[in-house]
Amino acid sequence: MTRKETKDVARVEPSILSPFEEIERVFDEIMRRPFSLFRTFVPRLREEAEFISPAVDIFEEGDDLVVKAELPGINKEDIEVKITDDYLTISGEKKKEEKVEKKDYYRYERSYGSFSRTFRLPVEVQTDKAKAKFENGVLEIRIPKTEEAKKKEVKLKIE
Repeated sequence: MTRKETKDVARVEPSILSPFEEIERVFDEIMRRPFSLFRTFVPRLREEAEFISPAVDIFEEGDDLVVKAELPGINKEDIEVKITDDYLTISGEKKKEEKVEKKDYYRYERSYGSFSRTFRLPVEVQTDKAKAKFENGVLEIRIPKTEEAKKKEVKLKIE
């Protein structure tokens, strides 16, 4: 049995749907093929959620509070970090590299858009001494803890 080769590829053009149209499309797909949800939509929604809400680690290292956020594909100029009172906000935008009016896509998975995450800082920090660097898609923010925060460690007696 020989395999017939074909060069026909389905033309896929990205469409801009309103949120309601997108929900309706998802429900239509679920009604047609109920088990396709797990195979098709769950991975896609997870990928989009990761972009909308980038992964962040917050930990103490020595005298610093450290925040690391994964921001692949985003330019340093498109990231904004704000510290107000005891909150840290990281926001930014992943922009399209080029504007293409018509193009034949074989696969369209890359996502673009803006994000914003706000965290309550777990210890008192010296906001005026905070530093941020962005390297290889990872944003690292280091904020020195206040002297009071350094002294607040309490060791409990276990009964």
